[in-house]
Amino acid sequence: MMRKLSKYNMMTTNKVRPVFLLLLSGAFVLSCKITRPYQQPKIKADALYREHITTDTTSLAAMPWQNLFTDTALKSLISEGLEHNLDLNIAIQKIYEAQAALGQTQNALFPSLNGNALVNPSKQSVAASNVPAGTSFNTTTTLYQLSLNASWEADIWGKLSSAKRVAFATLLQTDAAKRAIQTQLIADIANNYYTLLALDKELDITTQTMQNRMKDVETMKVLKEADVVTGAAVVQSEANRYAAEVAIPDIKRNIRETENALDLLLGRAPGPISRARLDDQQSTNDLQTGLPSQLLKNRPDVQQAEYNFRAAFENTNMARAYFYPSFTITASGGFSNLSLKDFFINSIFYNIAAGLTQPIFNQGINKARLKTARAKQEEAMYQYQQTVLTAGSEVSNALYAYQSAKDKDDARRKQIAALVKSVDYTQQLLRYSSATNYTDVLTSEQSLLAAQLSGVNDKLQQLQATVNLYRALGGGWR
Repeated sequence: MMRKLSKYNMMTTNKVRPVFLLLLSGAFVLSCKITRPYQQPKIKADALYREHITTDTTSLAAMPWQNLFTDTALKSLISEGLEHNLDLNIAIQKIYEAQAALGQTQNALFPSLNGNALVNPSKQSVAASNVPAGTSFNTTTTLYQLSLNASWEADIWGKLSSAKRVAFATLLQTDAAKRAIQTQLIADIANNYYTLLALDKELDITTQTMQNRMKDVETMKVLKEADVVTGAAVVQSEANRYAAEVAIPDIKRNIRETENALDLLLGRAPGPISRARLDDQQSTNDLQTGLPSQLLKNRPDVQQAEYNFRAAFENTNMARAYFYPSFTITASGGFSNLSLKDFFINSIFYNIAAGLTQPIFNQGINKARLKTARAKQEEAMYQYQQTVLTAGSEVSNALYAYQSAKDKDDARRKQIAALVKSVDYTQQLLRYSSATNYTDVLTSEQSLLAAQLSGVNDKLQQLQATVNLYRALGGGWR
């Protein structure tokens, strides 16, 4: 009898299998029409650099940051920041979260399997049992059961595959976000470092100017005693000295705040920063930008925006799949017996079921879900376009800032040299001639200090423009 039953089951299975495979094949063909393949959004990037046109594909972004910066103190700070910066460490943890989420969506494509062990003692009511009076039977039983339950949802319409692609795009997005934080971190450390060097230089210039003006005060007092100048010149020289002295506390405050900002980027408590001198810094002269289209591959934030669009695109695919029924196969089997002693004897049981589930009253929810997904997809597309345009604008700004700083080099040197001579000449005339007065000396000294401080800012602008261009091109994460 068991052999006949086995042959019958095999014949039935052989008949059902082709039909089942045919249904699955047809469903797969239909699912290809429901879900759409992803295509990278097309965007025109030829004119992102404005007037800067080149056909050279060599880009500053391909240079490792260790080669861009030559200052050993700066390189040490960047290495420390890449290891201890808290924002970067948070971004790394988000990558781990996205990896776990991807693992969950991948496991959803496979059957779930659960094991159950059951001991169920029960007692029946004699009064409630429909047996003749005086009949004795065992009203207490214990059911022992050991079973495995499996369930599998066939991904006919691509809903689960789309969810997996959403998770994968999210993982890529978190990785791009981490690289974007890294490029920004390197730029922030370098810019703050150069700002610190510039402030040191400004402090040196202002301190030296104050000391020179203290000497001027003594000179004016001597000249007053010789009746060469009046008391007004002495008072003006003192005011000029205090004007330089009063600027020093603000410079020191800026130095302290910049050091603290650098410490925060490095992930450490506030403290002094070991550093070199501004005069020792050399900027890169060969600023190769490559092609504008290379920004799409070099800029991590552009990649992040594209992965965000990709996730939104797959969410739209998933929203379409909700309109169609889900096909689920469940199976369970094991051993069930009222006697623990004979638990494995004639106690095997199993059942297999397959079914389609189609929500009837969920059309409104499904339509709203699809409408929301489409809106978010369009929003992600606009964000991607905005990110690309911002990238091009940043490259253009950095290039122009560097060039304008270079253009001022020669003129600034000549201006400072002329003002040094002007201060010297007016001081000499004041001592030995009546053709001038202290107002001329005061004007030339104030102009010289302003020009020297502007020269420091020119140098800072040049260094920071190089850093900003490097970041704008997508450098720093390789």
